Amino acid sequence: MTFELITGLITMAFVTSVTPGPNNLMLMTSGANFGLRRTIPHWLGVSVGFVVLASFAGSGAAKVLETNPTLQHVMRIVCVGYLLWLAWKIATSSGHSDQSGRSSPLSFLQAAAFQWVNPKVWAMALAAISIYAPSGGIAQVVLVSCIFGSVNFPAVGLWAVAGTKINAIFRNPLHLRFFNVAMAVLLVLSLAPLFL
Repeated sequence: MTFELITGLITMAFVTSVTPGPNNLMLMTSGANFGLRRTIPHWLGVSVGFVVLASFAGSGAAKVLETNPTLQHVMRIVCVGYLLWLAWKIATSSGHSDQSGRSSPLSFLQAAAFQWVNPKVWAMALAAISIYAPSGGIAQVVLVSCIFGSVNFPAVGLWAVAGTKINAIFRNPLHLRFFNVAMAVLLVLSLAPLFL
């Protein structure tokens, strides 16, 4: 891989990773509700989950999806259903003010699994693999996935850190509730590209 290709991949990875989307909204919400330390497994799960998904997609799964409209439709329904459920959970969360212990951030495995139903991640992975690993060779696919993941990690982490800064503003449970509802609405709005 040439220096120019690596530079292009890093730029693409940063821009697509740092822009708003389901992962970033959820990381910011987690940072605001639970703090950075408790959000770290979620944060790690996002980046590792991306690398695994991109490697899988580049190894031929993308071609299966492209040639199977029924599978695409099922994936779309699962993605929308899961994101709507997550939006509901965020909107009804009281975060750190919940003394019952019921409220908790996503775990590493939950965040990694979420990548499989996140439409933005699929678009990012398929674009990166098709542009930077067009031959589909497994070594090239894994290299592209790992470079992308290493850029993705600090980029999405900015959202978790931003959430912790917001936490100081939302000490009042009513303000935190308003923030959570706003984040849930934004998460639902992030589904718009699936319908356009």
